[in-house]
Amino acid sequence: MGLLKLSETYTENSNDKVEQILKGAMQEFLVHGYAGTSMDRVAASGGVSKATVYSHFQDKKGLFKALVERLAKERFQSVFGTKKLEGEPKKVLQELAVKALNEMFHDDEYMAFMRVLIGESGRFPEIAQFCVESLIKPVIDTLHDYFLSHKELNISDPEATARIFVGSLVHFVMTQKIMHGSDVLPMESHRLTDTLTDLVISY
Repeated sequence: MGLLKLSETYTENSNDKVEQILKGAMQEFLVHGYAGTSMDRVAASGGVSKATVYSHFQDKKGLFKALVERLAKERFQSVFGTKKLEGEPKKVLQELAVKALNEMFHDDEYMAFMRVLIGESGRFPEIAQFCVESLIKPVIDTLHDYFLSHKELNISDPEATARIFVGSLVHFVMTQKIMHGSDVLPMESHRLTDTLTDLVISY
């Protein structure tokens, strides 16, 4: 086997190990939270040695951040795709809002992970800030740029409008799903997405 083949095999094996570790880490963080999760637990859950975990991740913080980065990338691509955000505003914003809610509402693991993040944010503000930077900031930046490129909307403050748009969706998920408030504050999701889009378009 040539050096190239050996290198490809090593890379594949390495990627497999990283995937095992991240899957094991996710399960541990969901069950035990950030504070209660140890690298020993992650190794056992991922079916790898502790040395293997440390060979890929320097410490628990680095492992957690890698998990957040992967989650953020997956969520961003599933909602925005891989191309620049373009198209007629009403259609684009409506589709984005519906996709975002569907992605969050139908992913129980993601919802559980959000509960862990919120629950641990008081004790670990640096981790919470990293999550805001990775999960929320790219979305707001993308919408900000989109609003800037559509002068016909006459939006005086694109950044604030982007925050309002994202914040409305996050609040809806928080109250309906994360905090189990759908029976207390019932509302069909299409009412929120339709009204939110109309508010921005008629800005």
